[in-house]
Amino acid sequence: MKVYLETYGCTMNQADSDLIRGILSRKYQLANSIDEAKIAVINTCGVIEFTERKILRRMEELKRMGKIVIAAGCLTRIARDKVSKICDALVSPDNIHLIDEAVERALNGEKVELLSLNRIDKACMYRLKRRLNDNAIAIVSISEGCLGKCSYCATKMARGHLRSFSIENIISEIRDVISIGYKEIQLTSQDTGAYGLDRGYTLADLLEKISEIEGEFRVRVGMMNPQHAINILDDLINAFSSEKIYKFIHIPVQSGDNKVLEDMRRGYTVEDFIEIVKSFRKHFDDVTLSTDIIVGFPTESEESFWKSYELIKEVKPDIVNITRFSPRKGTLAAKMKDIPDWIKKERSRKLTELTRKIGLENNIKFVGRRKRVLITRRGKENTLLSRTDSYRPVIIDKGYIGEFTNVKICGATFNYLKGLVL
Repeated sequence: MKVYLETYGCTMNQADSDLIRGILSRKYQLANSIDEAKIAVINTCGVIEFTERKILRRMEELKRMGKIVIAAGCLTRIARDKVSKICDALVSPDNIHLIDEAVERALNGEKVELLSLNRIDKACMYRLKRRLNDNAIAIVSISEGCLGKCSYCATKMARGHLRSFSIENIISEIRDVISIGYKEIQLTSQDTGAYGLDRGYTLADLLEKISEIEGEFRVRVGMMNPQHAINILDDLINAFSSEKIYKFIHIPVQSGDNKVLEDMRRGYTVEDFIEIVKSFRKHFDDVTLSTDIIVGFPTESEESFWKSYELIKEVKPDIVNITRFSPRKGTLAAKMKDIPDWIKKERSRKLTELTRKIGLENNIKFVGRRKRVLITRRGKENTLLSRTDSYRPVIIDKGYIGEFTNVKICGATFNYLKGLVL
């Protein structure tokens, strides 16, 4: 019996799909295409309405093809009724260790919903993961849920309150993937900055323990919200001083207007965000900064938008993930008067133009420099993607996945560098 897996959404979902592959591969064959499979497992994302509609249409298409459809991921809770009408089984993110049970029962004709809250430590499941061989990247989940109360976010309905996985199990998983050749460890959660706050320790404590692991590897720390990062800022910077930690920070600001941030219930100020960025840049020669902006939040005025624009212009982040506000049923922001889509599109366009200009200005400074990089995966047209110690992407044309090598930067675009292997 063959099973096909399709994944949508964030790095956390990709990590969950690793677990799903590992669990299902013990009983079933994993198909490379939907045409080969009788069963389709869809690991869903519910962060915005557009993605939800896209996934629901895909599920309906698969049912018309005669497939047994198993829904996993966030939409099983965020849009339970809609998903249940289409799918044969629903498995929430904290129940994916039961994915094989859901498949088996659906094959027997049962309607299955495994949605009750489960506090399983996913990090202890690392031996079940089925790793791929075409890259050097291992995704490691460090927690489930968050401490946030954002007025626009539906993800908490799906993932729940913060449940940090134990340091011991995370370290065991990282040692395991390093032992089989993986070189880049991506730490993921809804908010890495909140890690350990429910257990009496912090993200900095975890990073220090990871840095003690023997071997040559790099760690990319996933998104951390400003209100948690600023509370442990000195400890974080000390932890990032390890050569094993990429000098990469993903700090979402969401808006350049403190009033909008208050309406979003984000729990920090623009000034907090700026302080974090300045501190990292003061201590490290090269930091890759990624941030997020939501345009068109219901209380974002024209003045509010331009504050966001000016903030990006001032801080000059390397990566800006721009999202147009999408009301999510059940959230406080969904009850607010929405802004017309044409305004959101126009604001998004202006901000995108600015971020591309900044990205090119940031990257072009590296042309002519020599860098040591880690080759992490295959790129397009027989190229390879490598990363500098600050996680800047460098496209090269030769080398081996998992290899550290020296390159000379010979070109730049707004979102990557081009390198010649020395």
